[in-house]
Amino acid sequence: MKQRKNKEEILTKLGIKELNEMQLEAYEPISTQKDTILLSPTGTGKTLAFLLPLVEQIDEENPEVQLLILAPSRELAIQIEQVAREMGTGHKVNVVYGGQHFSKDKINLKHKPAILIGTPGRIADHIRRETFITDHIHTLVLDEFDKSLEIGFEDEMEQIVTALYHCKQKVLTSATDAEDLPYFIKLRSPVIIDRSDEKINQLKVKKILSPNKDKLETLVKALCHLGDQPGIVFCNYKDSIQRVSDYLTENNIKHGCFYGGLEQNERERALIKFRNGTHKLIIATDLAARGLDVPEIKFIIHYHLPHSAEEFTHRNGRTARMNADGTAYVLLWEEEELRDFISDLEEEPLTQALLPPTPAWNTLFVSGGRKDKISKGDLAGLFMKEGGLTKEEVGLIEIKPDCAFVAVKKNK
Repeated sequence: MKQRKNKEEILTKLGIKELNEMQLEAYEPISTQKDTILLSPTGTGKTLAFLLPLVEQIDEENPEVQLLILAPSRELAIQIEQVAREMGTGHKVNVVYGGQHFSKDKINLKHKPAILIGTPGRIADHIRRETFITDHIHTLVLDEFDKSLEIGFEDEMEQIVTALYHCKQKVLTSATDAEDLPYFIKLRSPVIIDRSDEKINQLKVKKILSPNKDKLETLVKALCHLGDQPGIVFCNYKDSIQRVSDYLTENNIKHGCFYGGLEQNERERALIKFRNGTHKLIIATDLAARGLDVPEIKFIIHYHLPHSAEEFTHRNGRTARMNADGTAYVLLWEEEELRDFISDLEEEPLTQALLPPTPAWNTLFVSGGRKDKISKGDLAGLFMKEGGLTKEEVGLIEIKPDCAFVAVKKNK
Protein backbone atom coordinates (compact mmCIF):
# COMPACT_ATOMS: atom_id res chain seq x y z
CA MET A 1 0.00 0.00 0.00
CA LYS A 2 1.27 3.49 -0.87
CA GLN A 3 2.43 5.62 2.06
CA ARG A 4 -0.01 8.49 2.57
CA LYS A 5 1.69 11.89 2.40
CA ASN A 6 1.01 14.13 5.38
CA LYS A 7 0.16 17.82 5.25
CA GLU A 8 3.73 18.97 5.85
CA GLU A 9 5.11 16.80 3.03
CA ILE A 10 2.51 18.15 0.60
CA LEU A 11 3.28 21.76 1.53
CA THR A 12 7.01 21.12 1.13
CA LYS A 13 6.41 19.64 -2.33
CA LEU A 14 4.39 22.74 -3.26
CA GLY A 15 7.12 25.04 -1.93
CA ILE A 16 4.81 26.52 0.73
CA LYS A 17 6.22 27.18 4.20
CA GLU A 18 2.90 27.61 5.98
CA LEU A 19 -0.81 28.04 5.33
CA ASN A 20 -2.32 31.51 5.40
CA GLU A 21 -4.98 32.50 7.94
CA MET A 22 -7.92 31.68 5.68
CA GLN A 23 -6.51 28.24 4.85
CA LEU A 24 -5.89 27.50 8.53
CA GLU A 25 -9.44 28.56 9.43
CA ALA A 26 -10.91 26.35 6.70
CA TYR A 27 -8.83 23.29 7.53
CA GLU A 28 -10.61 22.20 10.72
CA PRO A 29 -14.26 22.21 9.56
CA ILE A 30 -13.44 20.70 6.14
CA SER A 31 -11.20 17.99 7.62
CA THR A 32 -13.98 17.00 10.06
CA GLN A 33 -16.53 16.61 7.23
CA LYS A 34 -18.61 19.67 8.09
CA ASP A 35 -20.52 21.42 5.30
CA THR A 36 -18.54 24.60 4.67
CA ILE A 37 -19.03 27.85 2.76
CA LEU A 38 -15.68 29.50 2.07
CA LEU A 39 -15.79 33.13 0.93
CA SER A 40 -12.43 34.69 0.18
CA PRO A 41 -11.01 37.02 -2.51
CA THR A 42 -9.58 35.61 -5.71
CA GLY A 43 -5.92 34.73 -5.35
CA THR A 44 -5.94 33.86 -1.64
CA GLY A 45 -5.48 30.10 -2.14
CA LYS A 46 -8.99 28.65 -1.86
CA THR A 47 -8.10 25.63 -4.03
CA LEU A 48 -5.43 24.44 -1.61
CA ALA A 49 -7.70 25.36 1.32
CA PHE A 50 -10.21 22.68 0.36
CA LEU A 51 -7.95 20.15 -1.38
CA LEU A 52 -5.50 19.76 1.50
CA PRO A 53 -8.02 18.53 4.11
CA LEU A 54 -10.12 16.60 1.56
CA VAL A 55 -7.33 14.42 0.13
CA GLU A 56 -6.78 13.12 3.68
CA GLN A 57 -10.27 11.60 3.61
CA ILE A 58 -9.68 9.49 0.49
CA ASP A 59 -9.62 5.73 1.03
CA GLU A 60 -6.65 4.36 -0.91
CA GLU A 61 -8.22 0.89 -1.04
CA ASN A 62 -11.39 2.18 -2.76
CA PRO A 63 -11.11 2.06 -6.59
CA GLU A 64 -14.08 4.38 -7.24
CA VAL A 65 -14.56 8.16 -7.45
CA GLN A 66 -14.70 9.59 -3.91
CA LEU A 67 -14.23 13.35 -4.29
CA LEU A 68 -16.16 15.31 -6.95
CA ILE A 69 -15.27 18.94 -7.70
CA LEU A 70 -17.41 21.18 -9.94
CA ALA A 71 -16.04 24.35 -11.52
CA PRO A 72 -17.88 26.85 -13.76
CA SER A 73 -15.20 26.98 -16.49
CA ARG A 74 -12.82 24.59 -18.21
CA GLU A 75 -9.88 26.77 -17.22
CA LEU A 76 -10.70 26.67 -13.52
CA ALA A 77 -11.27 22.90 -13.69
CA ILE A 78 -7.86 22.45 -15.34
CA GLN A 79 -6.22 24.67 -12.74
CA ILE A 80 -7.69 22.63 -9.87
CA GLU A 81 -6.41 19.45 -11.57
CA GLN A 82 -2.92 20.97 -11.80
CA VAL A 83 -2.88 21.83 -8.09
CA ALA A 84 -4.13 18.34 -7.20
CA ARG A 85 -1.38 16.75 -9.30
CA GLU A 86 1.32 19.05 -7.94
CA MET A 87 0.39 17.95 -4.40
CA GLY A 88 1.81 14.54 -5.30
CA THR A 89 -0.57 12.51 -3.14
CA GLY A 90 -0.49 9.48 -5.45
CA HIS A 91 -4.27 9.58 -5.91
CA LYS A 92 -5.48 9.41 -9.50
CA VAL A 93 -6.94 12.72 -10.70
CA ASN A 94 -8.95 13.38 -13.87
CA VAL A 95 -10.63 16.46 -15.33
CA VAL A 96 -13.57 16.45 -17.80
CA TYR A 97 -15.22 19.35 -19.61
CA GLY A 98 -17.11 20.20 -22.76
CA GLY A 99 -15.19 20.74 -25.96
CA GLN A 100 -13.28 17.46 -25.87
CA HIS A 101 -14.57 14.17 -27.27
CA PHE A 102 -16.73 12.17 -24.87
CA SER A 103 -15.00 8.97 -26.01
CA LYS A 104 -11.69 10.44 -24.80
CA ASP A 105 -13.26 10.99 -21.37
CA LYS A 106 -14.47 7.39 -21.25
CA ILE A 107 -10.94 6.10 -21.95
CA ASN A 108 -9.49 8.35 -19.21
CA LEU A 109 -12.18 7.27 -16.74
CA LYS A 110 -11.92 3.53 -17.46
CA HIS A 111 -9.57 3.34 -14.50
CA LYS A 112 -11.57 5.43 -12.03
CA PRO A 113 -9.89 8.45 -10.43
CA ALA A 114 -10.21 9.07 -6.70
CA ILE A 115 -10.64 12.77 -7.50
CA LEU A 116 -12.83 13.82 -10.43
CA ILE A 117 -12.99 17.48 -11.49
CA GLY A 118 -15.22 18.94 -14.16
CA THR A 119 -17.74 21.45 -15.41
CA PRO A 120 -21.36 20.83 -14.36
CA GLY A 121 -22.59 20.12 -17.90
CA ARG A 122 -20.00 17.43 -18.64
CA ILE A 123 -20.22 15.82 -15.18
CA ALA A 124 -24.04 15.65 -15.43
CA ASP A 125 -23.66 14.02 -18.85
CA HIS A 126 -21.32 11.37 -17.44
CA ILE A 127 -23.72 10.64 -14.58
CA ARG A 128 -26.63 10.23 -17.01
CA ARG A 129 -24.55 7.83 -19.12
CA GLU A 130 -23.32 6.01 -15.98
CA THR A 131 -19.65 6.37 -16.94
CA PHE A 132 -18.86 6.13 -13.24
CA ILE A 133 -20.93 5.24 -10.18
CA THR A 134 -21.76 7.86 -7.58
CA ASP A 135 -22.20 5.48 -4.60
CA HIS A 136 -18.73 6.18 -3.19
CA ILE A 137 -18.64 9.97 -3.60
CA HIS A 138 -18.58 11.25 -0.02
CA THR A 139 -17.66 14.89 -0.73
CA LEU A 140 -18.87 17.43 -3.30
CA VAL A 141 -17.04 20.73 -3.88
CA LEU A 142 -18.80 23.54 -5.74
CA ASP A 143 -15.94 25.91 -6.58
CA GLU A 144 -17.04 29.45 -7.53
CA PHE A 145 -20.61 28.21 -6.99
CA ASP A 146 -22.19 31.61 -7.64
CA LYS A 147 -20.61 31.78 -11.09
CA SER A 148 -21.94 28.31 -12.00
CA LEU A 149 -25.43 29.47 -11.07
CA GLU A 150 -25.02 32.80 -12.83
CA ILE A 151 -24.07 31.24 -16.18
CA GLY A 152 -26.97 28.80 -16.23
CA PHE A 153 -25.71 25.53 -14.74
CA GLU A 154 -28.48 25.30 -12.12
CA ASP A 155 -30.31 22.37 -13.77
CA GLU A 156 -27.10 20.35 -14.19
CA MET A 157 -26.03 21.09 -10.63
CA GLU A 158 -29.39 19.92 -9.32
CA GLN A 159 -29.08 16.67 -11.31
CA ILE A 160 -25.62 16.06 -9.88
CA VAL A 161 -26.53 16.82 -6.28
CA THR A 162 -29.64 14.61 -6.52
CA ALA A 163 -27.52 11.70 -7.84
CA LEU A 164 -25.10 11.81 -4.91
CA TYR A 165 -27.12 9.69 -2.49
CA HIS A 166 -24.20 8.97 -0.18
CA CYS A 167 -22.60 12.42 -0.12
CA LYS A 168 -21.73 13.34 3.47
CA GLN A 169 -20.14 16.74 2.93
CA LYS A 170 -20.44 19.76 0.65
CA VAL A 171 -17.88 22.55 0.34
CA LEU A 172 -18.85 25.75 -1.49
CA THR A 173 -16.37 28.48 -2.39
CA SER A 174 -16.61 31.96 -3.89
CA ALA A 175 -14.87 35.32 -3.85
CA THR A 176 -18.21 37.04 -3.24
CA ASP A 177 -21.26 36.02 -1.25
CA ALA A 178 -24.32 34.54 -2.93
CA GLU A 179 -27.54 35.95 -1.50
CA ASP A 180 -29.70 32.85 -1.92
CA LEU A 181 -28.53 29.29 -2.34
CA PRO A 182 -30.79 27.04 -4.45
CA TYR A 183 -33.01 24.74 -2.43
CA PHE A 184 -31.35 21.57 -3.81
CA ILE A 185 -27.93 22.33 -2.26
CA LYS A 186 -29.32 21.35 1.17
CA LEU A 187 -26.43 22.25 3.46
CA ARG A 188 -26.45 20.89 7.01
CA SER A 189 -25.58 23.56 9.59
CA PRO A 190 -22.77 24.90 7.40
CA VAL A 191 -19.68 26.55 8.82
CA ILE A 192 -19.36 29.92 7.07
CA ILE A 193 -15.86 31.34 6.69
CA ASP A 194 -16.32 34.85 5.38
CA ARG A 195 -13.17 36.73 4.46
CA SER A 196 -14.70 38.30 1.35
CA ASP A 197 -14.22 41.86 2.63
CA GLU A 198 -10.52 41.48 3.31
CA LYS A 199 -8.17 43.68 1.34
CA ILE A 200 -5.97 41.70 -1.03
CA ASN A 201 -2.41 42.63 -0.16
CA GLN A 202 -1.34 45.84 -1.89
CA LEU A 203 -4.04 46.26 -4.53
CA LYS A 204 -4.33 49.82 -5.83
CA VAL A 205 -7.13 51.05 -8.07
CA LYS A 206 -6.56 54.11 -10.29
CA LYS A 207 -8.11 55.72 -13.33
CA ILE A 208 -6.58 56.61 -16.70
CA LEU A 209 -8.45 59.33 -18.60
CA SER A 210 -8.94 59.21 -22.36
CA PRO A 211 -9.62 62.51 -24.18
CA ASN A 212 -11.55 60.58 -26.86
CA LYS A 213 -14.57 58.30 -26.61
CA ASP A 214 -12.62 55.77 -28.68
CA LYS A 215 -10.04 54.72 -26.09
CA LEU A 216 -7.70 52.67 -28.29
CA GLU A 217 -4.99 55.31 -28.61
CA THR A 218 -5.02 55.93 -24.86
CA LEU A 219 -4.81 52.17 -24.24
CA VAL A 220 -1.61 51.95 -26.28
CA LYS A 221 -0.16 54.94 -24.38
CA ALA A 222 -1.11 53.25 -21.11
CA LEU A 223 0.60 49.99 -22.11
CA CYS A 224 3.72 51.92 -23.11
CA HIS A 225 3.60 53.74 -19.77
CA LEU A 226 3.29 50.46 -17.85
CA GLY A 227 6.19 48.93 -19.76
CA ASP A 228 7.49 45.39 -19.58
CA GLN A 229 5.00 43.94 -17.08
CA PRO A 230 2.47 41.08 -17.36
CA GLY A 231 -1.16 42.23 -17.40
CA ILE A 232 -4.73 41.64 -18.59
CA VAL A 233 -6.99 44.08 -20.47
CA PHE A 234 -10.67 43.35 -19.80
CA CYS A 235 -13.35 44.03 -22.41
CA ASN A 236 -17.09 43.40 -22.06
CA TYR A 237 -17.60 41.88 -25.51
CA LYS A 238 -15.68 39.45 -27.72
CA ASP A 239 -16.21 41.71 -30.77
CA SER A 240 -14.39 44.47 -28.89
CA ILE A 241 -11.50 42.10 -28.20
CA GLN A 242 -10.96 41.60 -31.92
CA ARG A 243 -10.93 45.37 -32.50
CA VAL A 244 -8.52 45.97 -29.60
CA SER A 245 -6.34 43.05 -30.74
CA ASP A 246 -6.11 44.38 -34.30
CA TYR A 247 -5.10 47.83 -33.06
CA LEU A 248 -2.42 46.42 -30.72
CA THR A 249 -1.07 44.29 -33.58
CA GLU A 250 -0.85 47.41 -35.79
CA ASN A 251 1.17 49.04 -33.02
CA ASN A 252 3.50 46.04 -32.59
CA ILE A 253 2.35 45.14 -29.08
CA LYS A 254 2.51 41.36 -28.61
CA HIS A 255 -0.49 39.82 -26.87
CA GLY A 256 -2.88 36.88 -26.64
CA CYS A 257 -6.68 36.76 -26.62
CA PHE A 258 -9.01 34.88 -24.30
CA TYR A 259 -12.80 34.71 -24.64
CA GLY A 260 -15.65 32.24 -24.93
CA GLY A 261 -15.80 32.22 -28.73
CA LEU A 262 -12.33 30.69 -29.09
CA GLU A 263 -11.76 26.95 -29.40
CA GLN A 264 -10.63 25.36 -26.14
CA ASN A 265 -7.13 24.58 -27.43
CA GLU A 266 -6.73 28.22 -28.57
CA ARG A 267 -7.64 29.45 -25.08
CA GLU A 268 -5.27 26.97 -23.43
CA ARG A 269 -2.40 27.96 -25.71
CA ALA A 270 -2.99 31.66 -25.04
CA LEU A 271 -2.60 30.96 -21.31
CA ILE A 272 0.46 28.75 -21.83
CA LYS A 273 2.18 31.50 -23.84
CA PHE A 274 1.25 34.03 -21.15
CA ARG A 275 2.66 31.86 -18.37
CA ASN A 276 5.94 31.20 -20.17
CA GLY A 277 6.54 34.79 -21.30
CA THR A 278 5.92 34.41 -25.05
CA HIS A 279 3.56 37.31 -24.55
CA LYS A 280 2.98 39.37 -21.42
CA LEU A 281 -0.47 40.71 -22.21
CA ILE A 282 -3.89 39.08 -22.59
CA ILE A 283 -7.02 40.78 -23.95
CA ALA A 284 -9.98 39.04 -22.33
CA THR A 285 -13.64 39.03 -21.41
CA ASP A 286 -14.82 38.31 -17.87
CA LEU A 287 -14.23 34.62 -18.62
CA ALA A 288 -10.67 35.39 -17.46
CA ALA A 289 -11.83 37.06 -14.24
CA ARG A 290 -11.88 33.83 -12.25
CA GLY A 291 -9.80 30.78 -11.70
CA LEU A 292 -7.04 31.19 -14.28
CA ASP A 293 -3.59 29.88 -13.44
CA VAL A 294 -1.71 33.00 -14.50
CA PRO A 295 0.63 34.09 -11.69
CA GLU A 296 2.49 37.36 -11.30
CA ILE A 297 0.03 39.71 -13.00
CA LYS A 298 1.19 43.23 -12.17
CA PHE A 299 -1.80 45.11 -13.55
CA ILE A 300 -5.24 44.78 -15.06
CA ILE A 301 -6.99 47.41 -17.19
CA HIS A 302 -10.77 47.81 -17.35
CA TYR A 303 -11.04 48.86 -21.01
CA HIS A 304 -14.80 48.68 -20.50
CA LEU A 305 -16.40 49.27 -17.12
CA PRO A 306 -17.74 46.02 -15.67
CA HIS A 307 -21.51 45.67 -15.36
CA SER A 308 -21.54 44.63 -11.70
CA ALA A 309 -19.65 45.09 -8.46
CA GLU A 310 -18.99 41.33 -8.37
CA GLU A 311 -17.21 41.35 -11.73
CA PHE A 312 -15.24 44.45 -10.69
CA THR A 313 -14.06 42.48 -7.65
CA HIS A 314 -13.19 39.36 -9.64
CA ARG A 315 -11.32 41.26 -12.36
CA ASN A 316 -9.31 43.17 -9.77
CA GLY A 317 -8.56 39.88 -8.01
CA ARG A 318 -6.39 38.75 -10.92
CA THR A 319 -3.64 41.08 -9.70
CA ALA A 320 -2.18 41.64 -6.19
CA ARG A 321 -2.48 37.92 -5.52
CA MET A 322 -1.15 36.16 -2.44
CA ASN A 323 1.86 38.20 -1.25
CA ALA A 324 2.30 40.38 -4.33
CA ASP A 325 1.16 43.90 -5.10
CA GLY A 326 -0.58 45.11 -8.24
CA THR A 327 -2.74 47.85 -9.73
CA ALA A 328 -6.15 47.86 -11.39
CA TYR A 329 -6.65 50.71 -13.87
CA VAL A 330 -10.05 51.97 -15.02
CA LEU A 331 -9.69 53.38 -18.55
CA LEU A 332 -12.27 56.17 -18.65
CA TRP A 333 -13.39 58.61 -21.32
CA GLU A 334 -13.27 62.10 -19.80
CA GLU A 335 -17.06 62.47 -20.09
CA GLU A 336 -17.82 58.94 -18.90
CA GLU A 337 -19.41 58.39 -15.48
CA LEU A 338 -18.06 55.79 -13.07
CA ARG A 339 -20.44 53.04 -11.99
CA ASP A 340 -22.01 53.61 -8.58
CA PHE A 341 -20.03 50.70 -7.09
CA ILE A 342 -16.68 52.34 -8.00
CA SER A 343 -15.60 55.17 -5.72
CA ASP A 344 -13.73 58.20 -7.04
CA LEU A 345 -10.23 57.20 -8.10
CA GLU A 346 -6.81 58.78 -8.17
CA GLU A 347 -5.69 59.56 -11.72
CA GLU A 348 -2.59 57.92 -13.19
CA PRO A 349 -0.82 60.48 -15.43
CA LEU A 350 0.70 58.85 -18.52
CA THR A 351 4.32 59.65 -19.17
CA GLN A 352 5.93 59.36 -22.58
CA ALA A 353 7.36 55.90 -23.02
CA LEU A 354 8.61 53.49 -25.66
CA LEU A 355 6.68 50.43 -26.79
CA PRO A 356 7.04 47.45 -24.42
CA PRO A 357 10.00 45.31 -25.54
CA THR A 358 9.35 42.22 -27.65
CA PRO A 359 9.14 39.17 -25.33
CA ALA A 360 12.31 37.10 -25.14
CA TRP A 361 10.62 33.69 -25.46
CA ASN A 362 8.99 31.56 -28.16
CA THR A 363 6.81 28.51 -27.53
CA LEU A 364 7.51 25.18 -29.22
CA PHE A 365 4.88 22.43 -29.56
CA VAL A 366 5.80 18.79 -28.86
CA SER A 367 3.46 16.09 -30.15
CA GLY A 368 3.80 13.82 -27.12
CA GLY A 369 2.71 14.09 -23.50
CA ARG A 370 1.98 12.22 -20.26
CA LYS A 371 0.33 9.31 -22.09
CA ASP A 372 3.58 8.79 -23.98
CA LYS A 373 5.48 8.66 -20.67
CA ILE A 374 7.24 11.94 -21.49
CA SER A 375 8.41 13.98 -18.49
CA LYS A 376 9.69 17.53 -18.08
CA GLY A 377 13.13 16.05 -17.46
CA ASP A 378 12.99 14.21 -20.79
CA LEU A 379 12.24 17.42 -22.68
CA ALA A 380 14.78 19.49 -20.77
CA GLY A 381 17.40 16.84 -21.56
CA LEU A 382 16.43 16.80 -25.24
CA PHE A 383 16.76 20.56 -25.66
CA MET A 384 19.94 20.90 -23.61
CA LYS A 385 21.85 17.76 -24.67
CA GLU A 386 20.67 17.32 -28.25
CA GLY A 387 19.80 20.96 -28.90
CA GLY A 388 22.85 22.42 -27.21
CA LEU A 389 20.85 24.96 -25.18
CA THR A 390 21.89 26.13 -21.73
CA LYS A 391 19.59 25.87 -18.70
CA GLU A 392 18.87 29.61 -18.99
CA GLU A 393 17.76 29.21 -22.64
CA VAL A 394 15.01 26.68 -21.83
CA GLY A 395 12.02 28.17 -20.06
CA LEU A 396 8.74 26.84 -18.71
CA ILE A 397 7.82 23.29 -19.78
CA GLU A 398 4.16 22.24 -19.60
CA ILE A 399 3.10 18.62 -20.10
CA LYS A 400 -0.45 17.80 -21.24
CA PRO A 401 -1.93 14.29 -21.66
CA ASP A 402 -1.15 14.12 -25.40
CA CYS A 403 1.26 17.01 -26.06
CA ALA A 404 3.69 19.42 -24.44
CA PHE A 405 4.87 23.02 -24.76
CA VAL A 406 8.41 24.28 -24.22
CA ALA A 407 9.52 27.90 -23.98
CA VAL A 408 12.85 28.57 -25.71
CA LYS A 409 14.77 31.84 -25.98
CA LYS A 410 13.66 33.58 -29.19
CA ASN A 411 17.24 34.22 -30.33
CA LYS A 412 17.82 30.44 -30.39
